Amino acid sequence: GLSEFMMEGSVMPVGISREKALRLLEEHIENPNMIKHCLASEAVLGALAEYLGEDREKWSMAGLLHDLDVEMTNADLNVHGRETVRVLEQQGVDPEIIEAVGLHNERSSGEKRSKPFHHALAAGETVTGLIIATALVYPDKKLASVKPKSILKRMKEKAFAAGVDRNIIMECEKLGIPLDEFCELSVKAMQGIAA
Repeated sequence: GLSEFMMEGSVMPVGISREKALRLLEEHIENPNMIKHCLASEAVLGALAEYLGEDREKWSMAGLLHDLDVEMTNADLNVHGRETVRVLEQQGVDPEIIEAVGLHNERSSGEKRSKPFHHALAAGETVTGLIIATALVYPDKKLASVKPKSILKRMKEKAFAAGVDRNIIMECEKLGIPLDEFCELSVKAMQGIAA
C-alpha cells in the first residue's frame, strides 16, 4: 500500500532506507574495495531473491549491510558480525535481516545457518570474492570478461583465491540452486552493476 512508498521520513518495509544504509557503510568502512564487495553482495542477493521468489528488498539489504563492522572488528572472525548486529538493532532494521547478517559468520554467532535467507547471504557474499578474483586475472580486469564457467573451473582450483571458502559457496545447493546456475546468476548480477 501507500505506506510502502519511499516518502521522506516514512519507515521502509525493511526498517532502513538504502540511502541510510549507504551512509552507514561510508561511516564505518574506509576501504573502497570493501564497499564494492557490499554493493556486489547486494546485487547478488537481489538476484537470488528474485530467482527464488523471495523478498528482494530484504535480501538485497542484507547483502549491502552484512560486512558493516569488518573494519571495526579488524575482520576478526571471532567477533566479526556482532558489532553490525548491534548497530542494525539500534537502527531498527528488520529482525530477519539482522539474523541473516549475524549468521553469515558462524564463528562469531555461535549458531548454524538454517534458513534459505541465511544460506543465500553466506553463499552469495562469498561467491563475489571468487568472481572478483577471477576478473582480476583477465588482462582487462573487467567483470564483463568473466564467464560463469570460469567461476566453476576456479571453484575446483583450491590454490586460486584460497581465502574463499568453497564450502560456503556450496550452500547454494541448500537453496535448491545447482552450482552452475548459482555462478551464472551471481556473475550476471555483478555485471549488471559493474559500472
